[in-house]
Amino acid sequence: MKTSVYIATSLDGYIARSDGELDWLPANGIAEDGEDYGYQAFMDTVDILVMGRCTYEQVLTFDDWPYGETPVVVLSRQALQIPEHLAGRVEVMACPPVELVERLAERGAKHLYIDGGQTIQGFLRAGLIQQLIITRVPILIGAGVALFGSLEQDIRWRHLGTRTFANGLVQSRYRRLG
Repeated sequence: MKTSVYIATSLDGYIARSDGELDWLPANGIAEDGEDYGYQAFMDTVDILVMGRCTYEQVLTFDDWPYGETPVVVLSRQALQIPEHLAGRVEVMACPPVELVERLAERGAKHLYIDGGQTIQGFLRAGLIQQLIITRVPILIGAGVALFGSLEQDIRWRHLGTRTFANGLVQSRYRRLG
């Protein structure tokens, strides 16, 4: 099973403002020239997207559901309302990352996209993230939801490459070592 993170951060390492707002990100994640920063090519390799409740609730405020037909698992211990138009594409599960990966592998999933600050941190602590794709947006927002939290030990990564875009975004790819 491959697990990947594809995410944008501010230069100071935040993935959202303290209230969850994403107003500092480029509109709809697409540049004026139509550049999608490799997002669709990445999504074409993903079997299931796993996100936390806070991320799910933020995404529900968007004008359009950005994940198409890709199945989404929302990690939450609370019951969630799934809008009718997302029935069959979104399910709620409450289990630790290791168990979730095992359960989704049993269903045939081969590549999971992990999204949301707490969810990413939990998968990192469990040693379950193999690939990071981080796009840095040239803005300092000063405070917010950090991408990375505390760790019990170092996690080493190999830099695979970096792309720069005309609007100043810088995207780096990493593969976990060991």
